[in-house]
Amino acid sequence: MSETILIQLFVFLLAGYVGLQTISRIPPLLHTPLMAATNAISGISLVASLVLAGSGDGLIAAILGAVAVACATANIVGGFLITDRMLAMFRRAPSKDEEEGGASAADV
Repeated sequence: MSETILIQLFVFLLAGYVGLQTISRIPPLLHTPLMAATNAISGISLVASLVLAGSGDGLIAAILGAVAVACATANIVGGFLITDRMLAMFRRAPSKDEEEGGASAADV
């Protein structure tokens, strides 16, 4: 195994460990803003994968770019669905007056 591959493997494992430790220590209240930031980062990776897919550097680059576009798109869509579901937990249930069509204190 070459020295470069060994260094890259070490950096990958270290990044995974640091990421796991960071995510596990975040309180649940901050998960929604963290997901929004992650969606923004995924958007940047989607743009980069679109550039790679359309670079015209050969068939392998186009295939890898298309796979990257599919993965980044799935990540973004899934992130938005999860964020929407998490935000729905903070919505208030309608009161009896609002369900019956009556005026609430906010309407007055």
